[in-house]
Amino acid sequence: MGAAVGAALVGNGHEVLWASDGRSDATRARAEAAGLVDAGSVADLSHSCALVISLCPPEFAVRVADEVRAAGFSGMLVDANAVSPATAARIAPTVDGGVIGPPPRVAGTTRCYLSGPRAREVMALFDGSVLDARVVDDRIGSASALKMVFAAYTKGVSALLLALRATARANDVDEALLDEWALSQPQLAAVCELAEANAGPKAWRWIAEMEEIAATFAAAGQPDGFHLAAAAVFRSIAER
Repeated sequence: MGAAVGAALVGNGHEVLWASDGRSDATRARAEAAGLVDAGSVADLSHSCALVISLCPPEFAVRVADEVRAAGFSGMLVDANAVSPATAARIAPTVDGGVIGPPPRVAGTTRCYLSGPRAREVMALFDGSVLDARVVDDRIGSASALKMVFAAYTKGVSALLLALRATARANDVDEALLDEWALSQPQLAAVCELAEANAGPKAWRWIAEMEEIAATFAAAGQPDGFHLAAAAVFRSIAER
């Protein structure tokens, strides 16, 4: 996601740096293909940039923000990670963000929702790019809340489908279930196949996202068990 968002800014004429320390060869290849400039470390990047956009697995979001600030960064920090409003408040970015959709390569597929007093400044950077940046309001946490409730459905349903198929197989009724779906809900078999394909390489990073969603629900006085269970489903897939 980070390389594609960076490429959207490069396409708008901005120089975009990234930090390669500790990253894989595959990540390096994506960054180079996107036209990003390697700054080496987060500290060196922070010394060179007026604006930092954090896009990482949610369990690392606080640590990345701390590293940026520890380097003496005084510019605009945009946290666009899949975190709860409470985690967003802990990070205290200049602008809160949440990306909905696939890595932006084609216009009309991906939105980046922004919130905070300076959100419109960030939105303007993406004007005319393949990433549709939109402002929710001027409160830190609103963009994160929107990301949480959206992903609660999309990834939560995926976890449910994966768990129920596993349960059907354990009870030797998987074929019967598929036959019934073909009669009553013909779209579900394809949806389940897509969920299985997506979860394979991504389950490890969805665990913390489900936990952040659970925390968002709990803070709103809603049951958090749905997404704690979803986290357990993705954990079991990641550990295979």
